[in-house]
This record gives sequence, structure tokens and C-alpha cells, in this order.
Amino acid sequence: MTSATGPTVVELDYAGGERLTMNMGPQHPSAHGVFRAILTLEGETVVGVDAVIGYLHRCHEKLAETLTYAQYPSIASKTDYVAAMTSEFAYVMAAEAIGKIEVPKRAQYLRVITAELQRVASHLLWLGTWCMDMGGALGGGATIFLYCIREREMVLDLFEKLVGARLLYGFFQVGGVRYDIPEGWAQSCRDTIDQIEQRVGEYEQQLEENPFFLARAQNVGVISRELAEDVGISGPLLRGSGVNYDLRRAQPYSSYEDFTFAIPVETAGDCFARYRVRMAEFRQAISIVRQALDRLPNGPISSRPGLKSVAQTRIPKGEHYARVEGPRGEVGCYLVADGSAKPYRMKWRGASFSNLAVLPFIIPGHKVADVVAIMGSVDPVFGEVDR
Repeated sequence: MTSATGPTVVELDYAGGERLTMNMGPQHPSAHGVFRAILTLEGETVVGVDAVIGYLHRCHEKLAETLTYAQYPSIASKTDYVAAMTSEFAYVMAAEAIGKIEVPKRAQYLRVITAELQRVASHLLWLGTWCMDMGGALGGGATIFLYCIREREMVLDLFEKLVGARLLYGFFQVGGVRYDIPEGWAQSCRDTIDQIEQRVGEYEQQLEENPFFLARAQNVGVISRELAEDVGISGPLLRGSGVNYDLRRAQPYSSYEDFTFAIPVETAGDCFARYRVRMAEFRQAISIVRQALDRLPNGPISSRPGLKSVAQTRIPKGEHYARVEGPRGEVGCYLVADGSAKPYRMKWRGASFSNLAVLPFIIPGHKVADVVAIMGSVDPVFGEVDR
């Protein structure tokens, strides 16, 4: 600026009075999908978060009304596509409860085996992408990512041998499962989980002896026990805040009561605590798979006859809410049946959707660089958020 007396110097206040609004996502590489966070910044410190969702809405719940009970499980896979077996699990359990349909013991065990293998595969993808989010501090972050993807491919190989698919399965069906394990599959499964168990220890050694990883994860994004219970988060987030709650233990389903396993709990509530819970869950899931393989009973894999028509399965009038413990927490399916071959109404409870609600409480006060670490520690999948 100039005046008759010469130039005028205008001083800008950078001490906190100037605020900047910044978009993070929905195309941000660390958004874990199409999440948009509108950040309010003072310098590099986040002082406000407005979470925007809905970019991946695909009308899953309405679509269910047009598909039969035999068709929908492979569509349910596409909600949380990182843990497709979990969504199928909740759906068929809801239909079976309404129809009072028994599930043979062998099918129950096969469901447990695939669900726990899916937990391992999901946590592997979470760990690899989270470390890549934190990037240069971990030597580029690509090393752990490539290792985790290598191990995840081994689990997907097992799924491919079982159902012929690597990502979306359609393995669960009302009354049981669609396929029995092929010859040699059980031994391949044992070999795979043995290797993964060993490599989980290698991941821990690489990360927990890295001061940069500890600095990025410890005392960052703290969720207190009170906040966790108030917001209604579940899964590793809840257990990372000191709440010992897991549906497999609190309300056992599909014969989970037959297996011995611990529920990992941490009390710090920070990113590192959530990491420690998931690392312990690797080992517990592997232990459950071993027990299920050792005790796998003989018998049928379904209580219903083989499908000759997609409209063959009919569920009597009724309604039920079924829920399972997925890799990200409670996944629930509320189903209303009208006696036809298709659901009358359906509503999903996605663990990722509920867990995202905690972000506006734990991000403010941190730096922009911490946002990606906190987001990654929550582990959302946006097919499950927007549905």
C-alpha cells in the first residue's frame, strides 16, 4: 500500500488469529477411501474437523429388497470389501434367526475359520497402509506395506482355493456355507498361518524399535474410556481404550464358545494402543483357526438342500438384528422378512461408520501430519461407511 507520505507496512498476525480452512480428501491418498475432512487450521495445528461422508453411497440396503436371500450374500461382501466374509456372516445369521434355521456344526466351524482368516487379512492390509500413511518416518513406509501385502496374498490364495475368488466371496448361505474345504486345504491353511505368525513378530521388531514410529503413534489421537463409551465405537478402538468387550466372548455365535482365546485390551487409548490390540489379535485369530481345524467335525455343510433356484429360500415373516465381531468392530444386520424370497427391509450397522464419529473429538490439537496417523489407526473402509 502507498499513501501521500510513502509506503505503508501492514503486519499480519500469525500468532493464531488467522485461521485457514483446508480440505483433506476425498481424493487424499491417506483417506482410506473417499473420506473428506474439512480441517480448520491455526498454523499447522488442527482446531476443528468437519467430517463429510456419502461419496460412495450405492444403495445397498435398498438393493437388498430386490435380491433373493440366495443372491444377496455376494452383494453383502461389497460393503466392507476388505472383510467381505464378515458382512455375509451377519446377513445370513439374521435370516437364520427369523426362519429358526439350524446351522450344522461343521458349517459353524468353517464360518469361524474363514472369519478369523479374514480378520488376519484385514489387519494385514490395515498395518501396511497405515505404515505407508506415515511415510518417510518409516523409511518410506513401503517396506512394511510390501511385507503385509505379501502375507495377505497367502490368505487370499486360501480363499481362492475355497471359493474361486480373492476379494468378494458369496461363501455364506442361509443354513450353512456354499463349499466344503478341498483336499489339502487344511494343511495349506496351517502352513500359511504358521508363516504369518512368525512374520507378525518381525513387524513388531521393525516398528517398535523405530523411534520415529513410536513418536508418531504414542500419545497421539487419545480416546479416553469415557469418550469411547459415549460415542459408541467398537472393535480394536474400544478395546484400545480399556474396554474389555468382544461379541465373540460377550454373545458367542457360530460355536465361538468352543474355542479358547484372549481378548486383547490396552488402556492408553492412543494410536499405539490400537496398534498393539490389533497385533495381539493376529495371534488370537491364528490360534482360533488352529483350534477349529483340529476339531473340525464331520457332517453336512448346510441344513438346506442345494439351490436349484435363486428364489428357493424363503424366510417367514419376522424381524431380527444379528451382529458379529468384525475386524473393525460390531457389524450388524437388521432384517425384516415378509414371507417371500426377498427381504422386505434391511438396515446395516457398519463398524467403520460408527467409529468415524470419534474423529472430531480426537484430531483437534494435533498437527496436520498427525491426521493421517489418527485416520489410519481408526481403519475405516468406506464401502461400509456409505453403503
